[in-house]
Amino acid sequence: MSFRLQPTPVDRPNRCQLFGPGSNTKLHPKMAASAADVINLDLEDSVAPSDKDAARANVIAATKDIDWGTKTLAVRINGLDTPYWYRDVVDLLEQADERLDQIMIPKVGCAADIYAVDALVTAIETAKGRTKKIAFEVIIESAAGIAHVEEIAAASPRLVAMSLGAADFAASMGMATTGIGGTQENYYMLHGDQKHWSDPWHWAQAAIVAACRTHGVLPVDGPFGDFSDDEGFIAQAKRSATLGMVGKWAIHPKQIALANEVFTPSDDAVTEAREILAAMEQAKANGEGATVYKGRLVDIASIKQAEVIVKQSEMIKGA
Repeated sequence: MSFRLQPTPVDRPNRCQLFGPGSNTKLHPKMAASAADVINLDLEDSVAPSDKDAARANVIAATKDIDWGTKTLAVRINGLDTPYWYRDVVDLLEQADERLDQIMIPKVGCAADIYAVDALVTAIETAKGRTKKIAFEVIIESAAGIAHVEEIAAASPRLVAMSLGAADFAASMGMATTGIGGTQENYYMLHGDQKHWSDPWHWAQAAIVAACRTHGVLPVDGPFGDFSDDEGFIAQAKRSATLGMVGKWAIHPKQIALANEVFTPSDDAVTEAREILAAMEQAKANGEGATVYKGRLVDIASIKQAEVIVKQSEMIKGA
Protein backbone atom coordinates (compact mmCIF):
# COMPACT_ATOMS: atom_id res chain seq x y z
CA MET A 1 0.00 0.00 0.00
CA SER A 2 1.09 3.56 -0.64
CA PHE A 3 2.55 5.36 2.35
CA ARG A 4 -0.30 7.85 1.86
CA LEU A 5 -3.03 5.89 3.59
CA GLN A 6 -6.68 6.12 2.63
CA PRO A 7 -8.47 8.61 4.88
CA THR A 8 -11.37 7.31 6.93
CA PRO A 9 -14.86 8.43 5.81
CA VAL A 10 -17.24 10.18 8.18
CA ASP A 11 -18.53 7.79 10.84
CA ARG A 12 -22.31 7.70 10.36
CA PRO A 13 -25.08 5.31 9.25
CA ASN A 14 -25.86 5.88 5.57
CA ARG A 15 -27.81 2.77 4.56
CA CYS A 16 -30.79 4.62 3.13
CA GLN A 17 -31.24 8.18 1.88
CA LEU A 18 -34.92 9.07 1.67
CA PHE A 19 -35.95 11.78 -0.79
CA GLY A 20 -39.02 14.00 -0.61
CA PRO A 21 -39.97 17.25 -2.35
CA GLY A 22 -39.56 20.43 -0.39
CA SER A 23 -42.91 21.54 -1.80
CA ASN A 24 -44.85 18.75 -0.03
CA THR A 25 -44.90 19.69 3.64
CA LYS A 26 -47.23 16.79 4.54
CA LEU A 27 -44.42 14.35 3.82
CA HIS A 28 -41.79 15.98 6.03
CA PRO A 29 -43.00 14.67 9.43
CA LYS A 30 -43.41 11.20 7.91
CA MET A 31 -39.86 11.34 6.61
CA ALA A 32 -38.61 12.33 10.07
CA ALA A 33 -40.44 9.35 11.59
CA SER A 34 -39.08 6.89 9.01
CA ALA A 35 -36.24 4.41 9.43
CA ALA A 36 -34.02 6.16 6.87
CA ASP A 37 -30.56 7.19 8.06
CA VAL A 38 -30.36 10.27 5.82
CA ILE A 39 -33.17 12.64 4.83
CA ASN A 40 -32.86 14.55 1.56
CA LEU A 41 -35.36 17.40 1.28
CA ASP A 42 -35.40 18.23 -2.39
CA LEU A 43 -35.41 21.63 -4.07
CA GLU A 44 -34.38 20.33 -7.49
CA ASP A 45 -36.04 17.83 -9.84
CA SER A 46 -39.16 17.08 -7.78
CA VAL A 47 -40.08 20.79 -7.47
CA ALA A 48 -41.68 22.72 -10.33
CA PRO A 49 -40.07 26.05 -11.28
CA SER A 50 -43.14 27.92 -10.06
CA ASP A 51 -42.79 26.28 -6.62
CA LYS A 52 -39.07 26.87 -6.04
CA ASP A 53 -39.46 29.83 -3.66
CA ALA A 54 -42.21 28.19 -1.63
CA ALA A 55 -40.31 24.90 -1.42
CA ARG A 56 -37.21 26.70 -0.17
CA ALA A 57 -39.24 28.40 2.55
CA ASN A 58 -40.84 25.07 3.49
CA VAL A 59 -37.45 23.40 3.86
CA ILE A 60 -36.09 26.23 6.00
CA ALA A 61 -39.11 25.91 8.28
CA ALA A 62 -38.69 22.13 8.44
CA THR A 63 -35.16 22.51 9.80
CA LYS A 64 -36.63 24.44 12.73
CA ASP A 65 -40.04 22.91 13.35
CA ILE A 66 -39.54 19.15 12.94
CA ASP A 67 -37.64 16.80 15.24
CA TRP A 68 -35.28 14.91 12.94
CA GLY A 69 -33.79 12.84 15.75
CA THR A 70 -30.33 11.52 14.98
CA LYS A 71 -30.82 11.45 11.22
CA THR A 72 -28.49 13.25 8.85
CA LEU A 73 -30.57 16.13 7.48
CA ALA A 74 -29.67 17.23 3.97
CA VAL A 75 -31.12 19.48 1.28
CA ARG A 76 -30.60 18.96 -2.44
CA ILE A 77 -30.14 22.36 -4.02
CA ASN A 78 -30.71 23.16 -7.67
CA GLY A 79 -27.97 22.64 -10.24
CA LEU A 80 -25.33 25.24 -10.95
CA ASP A 81 -26.69 25.58 -14.49
CA THR A 82 -29.93 27.08 -13.12
CA PRO A 83 -30.79 30.53 -11.72
CA TYR A 84 -32.02 28.98 -8.46
CA TRP A 85 -28.98 27.47 -6.80
CA TYR A 86 -27.37 30.60 -5.36
CA ARG A 87 -30.60 31.62 -3.63
CA ASP A 88 -30.93 28.06 -2.27
CA VAL A 89 -27.50 28.34 -0.67
CA VAL A 90 -27.91 31.91 0.60
CA ASP A 91 -31.34 31.36 2.13
CA LEU A 92 -30.45 27.99 3.67
CA LEU A 93 -27.25 29.26 5.25
CA GLU A 94 -28.76 32.56 6.40
CA GLN A 95 -32.15 31.31 7.58
CA ALA A 96 -32.14 27.55 8.25
CA ASP A 97 -31.57 26.14 11.71
CA GLU A 98 -28.13 24.75 12.50
CA ARG A 99 -29.81 21.34 12.61
CA LEU A 100 -29.14 21.25 8.85
CA ASP A 101 -26.20 18.92 8.31
CA GLN A 102 -25.55 18.76 4.60
CA ILE A 103 -26.13 20.25 1.18
CA MET A 104 -26.42 17.91 -1.78
CA ILE A 105 -25.06 19.37 -5.02
CA PRO A 106 -26.52 17.79 -8.19
CA LYS A 107 -25.03 17.35 -11.63
CA VAL A 108 -21.45 18.08 -10.57
CA GLY A 109 -19.13 18.02 -13.56
CA CYS A 110 -15.77 19.17 -12.18
CA ALA A 111 -13.99 20.28 -9.02
CA ALA A 112 -14.67 23.93 -9.86
CA ASP A 113 -18.38 23.32 -9.28
CA ILE A 114 -17.63 22.31 -5.70
CA TYR A 115 -15.30 25.27 -5.29
CA ALA A 116 -18.07 27.68 -6.30
CA VAL A 117 -20.53 26.34 -3.73
CA ASP A 118 -17.83 26.00 -1.07
CA ALA A 119 -16.77 29.64 -1.49
CA LEU A 120 -20.35 30.88 -1.09
CA VAL A 121 -21.09 28.61 1.88
CA THR A 122 -17.86 29.60 3.64
CA ALA A 123 -18.53 33.32 3.18
CA ILE A 124 -22.04 33.05 4.62
CA GLU A 125 -20.96 30.85 7.52
CA THR A 126 -18.30 33.41 8.43
CA ALA A 127 -20.64 36.38 8.05
CA LYS A 128 -23.39 34.77 10.09
CA GLY A 129 -21.14 33.17 12.67
CA ARG A 130 -22.52 29.71 12.08
CA THR A 131 -20.68 27.31 14.36
CA LYS A 132 -21.72 24.11 12.57
CA LYS A 133 -19.95 23.63 9.26
CA ILE A 134 -22.17 22.38 6.44
CA ALA A 135 -21.08 19.13 4.78
CA PHE A 136 -21.46 18.38 1.07
CA GLU A 137 -22.70 15.41 -0.89
CA VAL A 138 -22.41 15.45 -4.68
CA ILE A 139 -24.24 13.54 -7.36
CA ILE A 140 -22.38 12.19 -10.37
CA GLU A 141 -24.90 12.28 -13.20
CA SER A 142 -23.05 13.31 -16.34
CA ALA A 143 -20.25 12.21 -18.65
CA ALA A 144 -18.14 15.07 -17.31
CA GLY A 145 -18.82 14.03 -13.73
CA ILE A 146 -17.62 10.46 -14.21
CA ALA A 147 -14.64 11.65 -16.29
CA HIS A 148 -13.56 13.96 -13.46
CA VAL A 149 -14.74 11.80 -10.58
CA GLU A 150 -11.43 11.64 -8.71
CA GLU A 151 -10.79 15.39 -8.81
CA ILE A 152 -14.36 15.90 -7.61
CA ALA A 153 -13.82 13.49 -4.72
CA ALA A 154 -10.78 15.53 -3.66
CA ALA A 155 -12.35 18.96 -4.23
CA SER A 156 -13.30 20.03 -0.71
CA PRO A 157 -12.87 18.95 2.92
CA ARG A 158 -16.63 19.50 3.23
CA LEU A 159 -17.31 16.58 0.89
CA VAL A 160 -18.46 13.52 2.82
CA ALA A 161 -20.55 11.53 0.31
CA MET A 162 -21.00 10.94 -3.41
CA SER A 163 -23.94 9.35 -5.22
CA LEU A 164 -24.62 8.08 -8.73
CA GLY A 165 -27.68 9.66 -10.36
CA ALA A 166 -28.55 7.03 -12.94
CA ALA A 167 -31.26 8.82 -14.94
CA ASP A 168 -29.40 12.02 -15.82
CA PHE A 169 -26.18 10.02 -16.15
CA ALA A 170 -27.81 7.79 -18.78
CA ALA A 171 -29.09 10.83 -20.67
CA SER A 172 -25.71 12.54 -20.60
CA MET A 173 -23.98 9.40 -21.84
CA GLY A 174 -26.52 8.92 -24.62
CA MET A 175 -27.47 5.51 -23.25
CA ALA A 176 -30.38 3.86 -25.06
CA THR A 177 -32.55 3.41 -21.98
CA THR A 178 -35.20 5.17 -19.98
CA GLY A 179 -34.73 2.86 -16.99
CA ILE A 180 -33.42 4.27 -13.71
CA GLY A 181 -30.99 1.73 -12.28
CA GLY A 182 -31.12 -2.04 -12.53
CA THR A 183 -30.44 -4.28 -15.47
CA GLN A 184 -31.61 -3.16 -18.91
CA GLU A 185 -33.45 -5.33 -21.40
CA ASN A 186 -31.01 -4.85 -24.28
CA TYR A 187 -27.80 -5.00 -22.21
CA TYR A 188 -27.13 -8.73 -22.32
CA MET A 189 -24.76 -11.41 -23.55
CA LEU A 190 -25.59 -14.68 -25.27
CA HIS A 191 -24.30 -18.09 -24.22
CA GLY A 192 -25.78 -20.53 -26.66
CA ASP A 193 -29.46 -19.63 -26.73
CA GLN A 194 -29.47 -18.24 -23.17
CA LYS A 195 -29.47 -14.53 -22.39
CA HIS A 196 -27.42 -13.25 -19.44
CA TRP A 197 -28.08 -9.70 -18.27
CA SER A 198 -25.12 -7.76 -16.88
CA ASP A 199 -25.11 -4.44 -15.05
CA PRO A 200 -24.65 -1.32 -17.23
CA TRP A 201 -24.00 0.84 -14.13
CA HIS A 202 -21.23 -1.37 -12.76
CA TRP A 203 -18.27 0.47 -14.24
CA ALA A 204 -19.51 3.89 -13.12
CA GLN A 205 -20.21 2.60 -9.62
CA ALA A 206 -16.74 1.05 -9.42
CA ALA A 207 -15.15 4.35 -10.52
CA ILE A 208 -17.11 6.23 -7.87
CA VAL A 209 -16.17 3.74 -5.15
CA ALA A 210 -12.48 3.93 -6.06
CA ALA A 211 -12.46 7.75 -6.05
CA CYS A 212 -14.41 7.91 -2.79
CA ARG A 213 -12.29 5.36 -0.97
CA THR A 214 -9.13 7.14 -2.12
CA HIS A 215 -10.28 10.42 -0.59
CA GLY A 216 -12.31 9.33 2.45
CA VAL A 217 -15.77 9.93 0.96
CA LEU A 218 -18.83 7.69 1.38
CA PRO A 219 -19.91 6.09 -1.95
CA VAL A 220 -23.70 5.80 -2.27
CA ASP A 221 -25.89 4.15 -4.90
CA GLY A 222 -28.63 6.33 -6.30
CA PRO A 223 -32.27 5.70 -7.22
CA PHE A 224 -34.03 2.59 -8.46
CA GLY A 225 -36.96 3.89 -10.43
CA ASP A 226 -39.38 0.96 -10.40
CA PHE A 227 -40.58 1.02 -6.80
CA SER A 228 -43.00 -1.84 -7.55
CA ASP A 229 -40.01 -4.16 -8.15
CA ASP A 230 -38.69 -5.13 -4.72
CA GLU A 231 -36.55 -7.96 -6.06
CA GLY A 232 -34.92 -5.70 -8.63
CA PHE A 233 -34.17 -3.08 -5.96
CA ILE A 234 -32.64 -5.69 -3.66
CA ALA A 235 -30.53 -7.15 -6.45
CA GLN A 236 -29.22 -3.70 -7.40
CA ALA A 237 -28.51 -2.86 -3.76
CA LYS A 238 -26.65 -6.13 -3.19
CA ARG A 239 -24.46 -5.48 -6.24
CA SER A 240 -23.72 -1.99 -4.94
CA ALA A 241 -22.88 -3.26 -1.46
CA THR A 242 -20.57 -5.91 -2.92
CA LEU A 243 -18.72 -3.19 -4.83
CA GLY A 244 -18.19 -1.16 -1.63
CA MET A 245 -21.07 1.29 -1.58
CA VAL A 246 -22.52 2.04 1.86
CA GLY A 247 -26.16 2.71 1.03
CA LYS A 248 -28.83 3.53 -1.52
CA TRP A 249 -31.50 6.14 -2.19
CA ALA A 250 -35.18 5.55 -1.51
CA ILE A 251 -37.61 7.42 -3.74
CA HIS A 252 -40.57 5.63 -2.13
CA PRO A 253 -41.05 4.77 1.57
CA LYS A 254 -41.32 1.04 0.81
CA GLN A 255 -37.69 1.06 -0.36
CA ILE A 256 -36.38 2.13 3.07
CA ALA A 257 -36.68 -1.29 4.70
CA LEU A 258 -35.17 -2.94 1.62
CA ALA A 259 -32.10 -0.69 1.67
CA ASN A 260 -31.66 -1.03 5.43
CA GLU A 261 -31.81 -4.81 5.17
CA VAL A 262 -29.18 -5.02 2.43
CA PHE A 263 -26.74 -2.54 3.98
CA THR A 264 -27.02 -3.81 7.56
CA PRO A 265 -24.53 -6.64 8.16
CA SER A 266 -26.37 -9.83 9.03
CA ASP A 267 -25.89 -11.49 12.42
CA ASP A 268 -24.12 -14.36 10.66
CA ALA A 269 -21.75 -11.97 8.86
CA VAL A 270 -20.91 -10.16 12.10
CA THR A 271 -20.36 -13.44 13.95
CA GLU A 272 -18.04 -14.68 11.23
CA ALA A 273 -16.13 -11.38 11.21
CA ARG A 274 -15.60 -11.55 14.95
CA GLU A 275 -14.45 -15.17 14.66
CA ILE A 276 -11.95 -14.20 11.96
CA LEU A 277 -10.59 -11.44 14.19
CA ALA A 278 -10.28 -13.90 17.08
CA ALA A 279 -8.55 -16.45 14.84
CA MET A 280 -6.07 -13.85 13.66
CA GLU A 281 -5.38 -12.76 17.24
CA GLN A 282 -4.54 -16.35 18.07
CA ALA A 283 -2.32 -16.60 14.98
CA LYS A 284 -0.55 -13.42 16.02
CA ALA A 285 0.03 -14.86 19.51
CA ASN A 286 1.53 -17.91 17.84
CA GLY A 287 3.85 -15.75 15.75
CA GLU A 288 1.96 -16.47 12.52
CA GLY A 289 0.87 -13.97 9.88
CA ALA A 290 -1.99 -16.10 8.59
CA THR A 291 -4.25 -18.93 9.64
CA VAL A 292 -7.06 -21.12 8.36
CA TYR A 293 -10.70 -20.35 9.12
CA LYS A 294 -13.41 -22.74 7.93
CA GLY A 295 -11.09 -24.19 5.32
CA ARG A 296 -9.94 -20.90 3.83
CA LEU A 297 -6.84 -18.79 4.31
CA VAL A 298 -7.19 -15.59 6.33
CA ASP A 299 -4.46 -13.02 6.81
CA ILE A 300 -3.92 -9.33 7.54
CA ALA A 301 -6.16 -8.33 4.64
CA SER A 302 -8.90 -10.49 6.17
CA ILE A 303 -8.59 -8.51 9.40
CA LYS A 304 -9.32 -5.26 7.55
CA GLN A 305 -12.38 -6.75 5.88
CA ALA A 306 -13.68 -8.17 9.15
CA GLU A 307 -13.09 -4.91 11.00
CA VAL A 308 -15.21 -3.02 8.46
CA ILE A 309 -18.16 -5.36 9.06
CA VAL A 310 -17.89 -5.23 12.85
CA LYS A 311 -17.50 -1.45 12.92
CA GLN A 312 -20.48 -0.97 10.61
CA SER A 313 -22.64 -3.21 12.77
CA GLU A 314 -21.67 -1.40 15.98
CA MET A 315 -22.24 2.01 14.40
CA ILE A 316 -25.76 1.05 13.21
CA LYS A 317 -26.73 -0.41 16.58
CA GLY A 318 -25.45 2.67 18.38
CA ALA A 319 -27.28 5.13 16.11
